[in-house]
Amino acid sequence: MSNIKVAIVGYGNLGKGTEAALSQASDMELVCVFTRRKPESIKTVTGVPVYSIDDMMGMRDKIDVIVLCGGSATDLPKQTPEMAKYFNVVDSFDTHAKIPEHFENTDKASKDAKKVSVISIGWDPGLFSLNRLIGEAVLPNGNAYTFWGKGISQGHSDAIRRIDGVKDARQYTVPVEEALNSVRNGENPTLSVRQKHIRECFVVAEDGADKALIEKTIKEMPNYFADYDTTVNFISEEELLKNHASMPHGGSVIRSGNTGENKHIIEFSLKLDSNPEFTSSVLVAYARAAYRLYQKGDFGCKTIFDIPPAYLHPESPETLREKLL
Repeated sequence: MSNIKVAIVGYGNLGKGTEAALSQASDMELVCVFTRRKPESIKTVTGVPVYSIDDMMGMRDKIDVIVLCGGSATDLPKQTPEMAKYFNVVDSFDTHAKIPEHFENTDKASKDAKKVSVISIGWDPGLFSLNRLIGEAVLPNGNAYTFWGKGISQGHSDAIRRIDGVKDARQYTVPVEEALNSVRNGENPTLSVRQKHIRECFVVAEDGADKALIEKTIKEMPNYFADYDTTVNFISEEELLKNHASMPHGGSVIRSGNTGENKHIIEFSLKLDSNPEFTSSVLVAYARAAYRLYQKGDFGCKTIFDIPPAYLHPESPETLREKLL
């Protein structure tokens, strides 16, 4: 059986992480990278060719699945539905409030084209979403909590970088320790968004930029910062590269509930040295699933809730039952 042929759109942190993840997938191969930049300006780690995004249509018969590695703020809402007209696609769209709208737009395009699209794949949304579903199904009488960090959010950092006058930025999501401990102790507190996390932003402004306006824009940004206590720190580019170059993250999904008189706590947690590399690894597993769904003719848009776990693994169902069940 031939390998699943994958292309990457976008070669930032997520694109590079996807390249690394594909190099570890025995049944998949990276065909190329597509970029909006000048292709000759990009040198891939594995040496695969880089093409202009304008050349994609001419390579439709050479690609089984495309992994979209753009940002959720402005790239994916347009790219995913458009490319779903021609390719099987996987994305990491992470603006939770807009996922239903993104699903509807992409589902129609995929069904019309008889293709498969898998959206909002990563660890949250993604693996955390699945564990929230499992926790609620198993312990219907209970409360669900999600805590992120401490770590750098790619989507929130990207949203800050899109603001006029911002040269670079990193955004840390930080759990409120008192709230986390209360949940783990089974106290079942009622917590607002603001009570669970704070957001710390480290921003490099362009020369002459209006820092007060940048800070106001960040703190008032809907879906990202408006509902949180947010601090904005303006620092030099040198300090950003020195102290905030790595991209750790993680967090926990906790379900606290009871069955009669007995109390139970379910917790799924992650501690990640590299947010983009781990997210990319999840994307690659679901790119495999997208191709398998396509082979079965199960067209349309899917989320992590719709995909059998066995489709993620390169081994056969028989081997999985023997080794892992």
